[in-house]
Amino acid sequence: MSGGTTSSSRPRVVLARLVTPAAEERARREFDAVIGDHDMNAAETIAAATEHRAEALLIGSPCKLDAAAIAALPAHVKVIANASVGYDHMDAAAARARGIIVTNTPDVLTDCTADLAFMLLLAASRRGYEYDSMMRNGWNIRMGLADYLGLKPSGKTLGIVGMGRIGRAMAQRARGFGMRILYHNRTRLPADLEQGAEYFPDLNAMLPHSQFLSLHLPAGGSTLMTRETFALLPKGAVFVNTARGALVDEDALLEALTNGHLFAAGLDVFRKEPDYDTRFAKLPNVFLTPHMASATQETRDAMGNLALDNIAAVCAGRAPLTPV
Repeated sequence: MSGGTTSSSRPRVVLARLVTPAAEERARREFDAVIGDHDMNAAETIAAATEHRAEALLIGSPCKLDAAAIAALPAHVKVIANASVGYDHMDAAAARARGIIVTNTPDVLTDCTADLAFMLLLAASRRGYEYDSMMRNGWNIRMGLADYLGLKPSGKTLGIVGMGRIGRAMAQRARGFGMRILYHNRTRLPADLEQGAEYFPDLNAMLPHSQFLSLHLPAGGSTLMTRETFALLPKGAVFVNTARGALVDEDALLEALTNGHLFAAGLDVFRKEPDYDTRFAKLPNVFLTPHMASATQETRDAMGNLALDNIAAVCAGRAPLTPV
């Protein structure tokens, strides 16, 4: 762990989340920063904030700030800047009750998350894992016209659950493949945002029409995808999740993948990370990525910088840019 140049005029901040070199260099230049050499947990973050008399914390999902951890933060902490969109790893309500401002980083990761979600859709439907494994093992298999066939996404129907920024970006990509777009959302979008997508106020009514299903909503509440909801999808559907693993009953998903009800799945998120259920890795019809939807140089730089922008604003007495 290292500290920045001490200056009473610079906001004191603890970077409990590893950030890109560009964001780290900015933190050293503009802030009195304590920068960890690893992603800190809650206890380490609280200790560093107390020792450094930090006004601000920059955190990510490895730092689980529940209500008890929030209560243990020193009184001089003004802002918790979460370097991601999702913030289910912290009790934001408890923080706000203590007068601590909580921010996140929407918008800047929309395109990259949608890019990876559509990559998962394509790789799952076109048997990307199997083809790649075959080539790395030397090919050496002569295939006929009926062997190792995937599914054609073009012209099919995509159901999107959660039509926020990322859901709409996913729909935009699907339109390029001539896909029919259905969506389920808490409320119907204005026509200019729908862009022809068909609204279903009832998720269960949408699922039987969804040859492809992609989740784009935050975790919270009950598990969304259960044996019952997976069973409502048409036989041979493809399931994609770049949202949150907590939305899915993974036993039910494994069952649907192994009994032939689902053709394939593309998964970037899991109920336990990084200690995920490795039964998924044994299935040839699952394409897996390790929660990397926002993982491009441009987007991770932007996430770190937006978190720092929020810290700078709050510590200067201004309104945060992206409060939650």
